[in-house]
Amino acid sequence: MNKAIMNMPRVLIAEDEYSQREILKYNFESSGFLVQCAEDGEEALVLAEEFQPNLIILDWMMPKLSGIKACRQLRASKETRDIPIIILSARSEEMDKVHGLEAGADDYVTKPYSINEIIARAKSKLRRSRASLVGEQISYGDILVDASSHKVFCGNNEIKLGPTEFKILSVLIDKPGQVFSRDSLLDLVWGQGIYIDMRTIDVHIGRLRKALAQFSDGNHIRTVRGVGYSLG
Repeated sequence: MNKAIMNMPRVLIAEDEYSQREILKYNFESSGFLVQCAEDGEEALVLAEEFQPNLIILDWMMPKLSGIKACRQLRASKETRDIPIIILSARSEEMDKVHGLEAGADDYVTKPYSINEIIARAKSKLRRSRASLVGEQISYGDILVDASSHKVFCGNNEIKLGPTEFKILSVLIDKPGQVFSRDSLLDLVWGQGIYIDMRTIDVHIGRLRKALAQFSDGNHIRTVRGVGYSLG
């Protein structure tokens, strides 16, 4: 494999409808991606480990294994858990989106969709993923998290956060729009197997909101009742 191909971002597209799959494949290849395609959820899991994509696109309704179930399995695997995932679905209700994001997807796009929008979202997810891996800066709106210096800025103002609030914000800003349950935040911030009263998470979220509110009028952190929290 020559150097140019090695440097191309790799995307795995799992879509059972032939026409939709070919349209996505053509447009992603035209945008400089190296593409592999799967026709069902089971094939997607196999190719995810073989192809080692930088991004995965999953259709919700697929034979053998749905996109939602495939997403959960990808997140449960050490080899694929950090790969950004975009779910495509004809389901447009808010709770369907919440369900998809709770399964571990980084983004959720409803059909019919704009090809240009999907490619733009894919590139955005790759930028965030690479920044997170190398400890660079990640921003959302007027909030910027500098992982290397362990600093947070809102506009031109530095926000002083405690270590726990910093970790929570780092988790939320890495996947804006994704709703994290309290259990998920507990595992990601404190670590698996650690017992923390769930109300403790609410207290830290409250502190984080208060710190951000010093320099911003927006309520950045959204509460999804009965589910959890998201940034944006």
